[in-house]
Amino acid sequence: MPKFRPERWEFRVFGATADGDKHTWNHEEFTALPYTTVVADLHCVTKFSMVGAEWGGVPARTILDLAPPAPDVTHVMVWAEYGFSSNLRLADFDSDRTVFATHKDGELLTAEHGFPVRLIVPHLYAWKGPKWVRGVEYMTADRRGFWEERGYHNIGDPWKEQRYSYQEGPGDGPEL
Repeated sequence: MPKFRPERWEFRVFGATADGDKHTWNHEEFTALPYTTVVADLHCVTKFSMVGAEWGGVPARTILDLAPPAPDVTHVMVWAEYGFSSNLRLADFDSDRTVFATHKDGELLTAEHGFPVRLIVPHLYAWKGPKWVRGVEYMTADRRGFWEERGYHNIGDPWKEQRYSYQEGPGDGPEL
């Protein structure tokens, strides 16, 4: 688990932004952004589920509003400590239930569960919501993230049991 150093922590949005600039927030600025809660399940690819957890934090839509993507952005890559990443379709990232969680059930996240920030995308498997998030890259084409490069499904819908890349159909992601 990474050691959190608030004086060095930075959340950044970069890549194909509408204005071409990189946008950054330090920890104090990030935690001062609008806060929301979402009650949602968390489904792990190993068939473990956490049911009915309350996740609190910054809505992904707030980040999109403050640092808009260029018109041709189709995907995002969410970057986390140690090079972990997860790609998402822009529509999944823009869901009103996608949140950069800082809290679970009213308490600050623990380091084990992603403190200071983890992404929660309730309608996708948990690997699509990395722990220890540091930023978002806007992309004009899909690119596989850390787990997707290692054989996990590019979309990861638990209701369709999209666990592994061999289950992908045409249009589910970039070519392997």
